[in-house]
Amino acid sequence: MKNYYEKVGLAIPNILLPDLKDKEAWSKWACVACDQYTSEPEYWEEVRKSREGSVSTYKLMLPEVYLNDNDVDNKIKAINYNMEDYLSDGTLKDQGPCIILTERKTSEAPVRRGAVVALDLERYDFTKGANALIRATEGTVVERIPPRMKIRKEAVIEMPHVMVLIDDPKKTVIEPLFDAPSEEVYDFDLMENGGHIRGSKISDEKVIGKMAEALENLESEILYAVGDGNHSLAAAKCHWEEVKKAGADENHPARFALVELLNIHDEGIIFHPIHRVMFNVNPYEFFDELEGFFEDKASYMECMFKTETPTYDGCSTIKFINQGQEGFIFIEKDGTLAVGQIQAFLDYYLQSHKDASVDYIHGEDTTEELSRKFVGEGKCNIGLILPDVDKSEFFETVIKQGALPRKTFSMGEAFEKRYYIECRKIR
Repeated sequence: MKNYYEKVGLAIPNILLPDLKDKEAWSKWACVACDQYTSEPEYWEEVRKSREGSVSTYKLMLPEVYLNDNDVDNKIKAINYNMEDYLSDGTLKDQGPCIILTERKTSEAPVRRGAVVALDLERYDFTKGANALIRATEGTVVERIPPRMKIRKEAVIEMPHVMVLIDDPKKTVIEPLFDAPSEEVYDFDLMENGGHIRGSKISDEKVIGKMAEALENLESEILYAVGDGNHSLAAAKCHWEEVKKAGADENHPARFALVELLNIHDEGIIFHPIHRVMFNVNPYEFFDELEGFFEDKASYMECMFKTETPTYDGCSTIKFINQGQEGFIFIEKDGTLAVGQIQAFLDYYLQSHKDASVDYIHGEDTTEELSRKFVGEGKCNIGLILPDVDKSEFFETVIKQGALPRKTFSMGEAFEKRYYIECRKIR
C-alpha cells in the first residue's frame, strides 16, 4: 500500500465516502456497529425500516442479532450484492489516500477526537501473551471469529467499527492533526440517539509523516491497544492469513484493516463496564453453584430496597437484578478483575445448564430491563452489574496482566459506539 510507515505499521488508505447532498441523507447513511443491541431485535427492525429507499451502511453489514438466523447466508449474499452495487453505480467516491479526522459528540460525553487510518494486520496478534505492535486488550473467543470471517470472505469493501487506543499523555499524535489544514467531508446528526459527528480529510503527506514520527516516539510498551471491535479485527486478521496462503501479493488490500485511532487520554473517551444477563436460570441453583464454585469465598445478599453499592475490604462487589430480587454478590479478590472472576463462574455454569444463555450488555438501564422480564415458573433472567474500569490504569494493567477477560469494558454506551461511515476496498 502507498504511504506505508513500516516502523509503526501505519498505512494511509484510499477512503470511500458516499456522494450525498444533505444532512438527512448522511444520517440515513450512517449505522451503529453490528455488535450492539444484540438482545434487542426491535432496535434493528426500526433501523431497517428507517433506511428503506435510502443508501445506507445498514445494507452493507449484518447485525449480530441475526447471526444465527436460518436465512443468514441469503443476508450475506445481499450485503455483497449491495457493496458491488454501491461501487458500480457511483454511490461511493474514492477520496484518494487520506486520513479522516472525526469529532464525535454525544449527550453523555465531551467531544471525542479520532483519526481513521489503516493498520497492518501482519503486525497484529490477538493470542494470549502476544508481544506484537498491535495487541488485543481482551480475551478473544476463537469461536466468534468464523461467522465474521464468513461475512468478510466475499466482501469487496470494509467499514470500520474497530477503535484502537494509543497511550499519548502529551497529545503529540492525533491532536496536532486538528490544527492542520483539512477539508470537511461530512457534518451531521447520527440517528438513533447517536449524537453528532463531523469528519474532515487530510491528504498532506508532510502532516501525515509527522503523525507517523510522533507514533514512533511514544514511550508506551504497547503501541496500539484494540479498545473496541477486537473480534472483528481478529476476523480480518484470519481472513488475511487465508488470502495470503492462497498466494496473494504482500501488498494485497486485505493485509490492512481500517480502524479509528484514539488517544486514551482524550476527554471524550469514557470507559464503562460491560454487564451480563443470564437468561432462563433457576435463581436458587445459580446462587448455590456460585458459592460452591468459589469454595465459600463468595456470598450474596438480597436487598429489599435500592441502596448504595456496599464495599468490603478484600472483596469484589457485583450487583445482581432479577424479576423479583435485587442485591449484591461478594467475591474474595484473587488478583484479577471482578469481571474475570464472575466470567469464570458463568462459563462453568453454562456447561451444565444448556437451556441457559448469557449476553453482554452495554448500559445499566438495558441490563435491568432485560433482567426484569418474566420467564416462567421457577426460572428468571439475572442481570449482573459490573464495577467501573479505571482508564488511567488501562495500559499498565494490560502490560502486567496481558489481555483482560473478554467483554471487560466498553468505550461509551451502545449509542456512543462507532457508526459505519467510511469504507475501503479490500479486494
